[in-house]
Amino acid sequence: MKERIAASPLLPILLVLVSILGQQLGASLAGTLFHRVGPQGMVLMRLLFSAVIMIAILRPTLSRLGWTGWRTIIGLGVTMSAMNLMIYEAFDRIPQGVAVTFEALGPLALSVIAGRRWIGLLWAMLAFAGIVLLGRDGFAADGLDPIGVGFALGAAACWAGFILMNREAGRHFPGVAGLALAMCAGTVVAAPFGIATGGTELLDPWVLAIGVGIALLSSAIPYGIETHVLRLLPASTFGMLTCLSPVMAALTAFVVLGQQLGPVDLAAIGCVILACVGAVRTRPAL
Repeated sequence: MKERIAASPLLPILLVLVSILGQQLGASLAGTLFHRVGPQGMVLMRLLFSAVIMIAILRPTLSRLGWTGWRTIIGLGVTMSAMNLMIYEAFDRIPQGVAVTFEALGPLALSVIAGRRWIGLLWAMLAFAGIVLLGRDGFAADGLDPIGVGFALGAAACWAGFILMNREAGRHFPGVAGLALAMCAGTVVAAPFGIATGGTELLDPWVLAIGVGIALLSSAIPYGIETHVLRLLPASTFGMLTCLSPVMAALTAFVVLGQQLGPVDLAAIGCVILACVGAVRTRPAL
């Protein structure tokens, strides 16, 4: 099926950038409450409120959902929950921009493997150079927390799995209806961890309000925008724009959390972004 291209791509491009900014701003806002409810508590609130909002709007039907559909939804929900739990744990230990850069290795690896072309090795080497720069100080006191890096890499693997499972969910549900149901499953998975760390703090009105805001910024609004934009922009253009996530993460973390990255860190992030863009541009249609 041929990709549909909007007559004027400016608005769709701006919408994608707004979507990315919202996702990263939501993550930065979540970081302001880690000291109260922990990363797990914020993941629970994000998934719970996102599920409630999206189910209320989309009202997906379950009558024709067979075992294969349920298995896909549950698998997607578990992967989504694991991805969020790991990346939020990473945010708690290493700068958000760095964590998102590591996380971007998941989709990058998927593109390189799917491409099966020599140029894919070039993008992989460029990304590796960026990772070497990020880890130049090793795991010393003034370097990156190894546990945080491990969580970020785990999130990268989950993101790759999420992409594959979400594609399968699209065969059973239109638009983002499958994601809405998967968020319900993800909420069930995240609940024990979130309740254990957040406790009664999760019921604080201010925490609840921030939780709703994060759900809107990080999930409900971006997913709605992306579903609309993918009908207007080529998938390759959309993919290249999403490669800007580490930049947005570094920007929002600087504004909201006061996290600062040095020139070498920014250069390292730039290497990974270029590798992602290159992989998207040269991969075959999936």
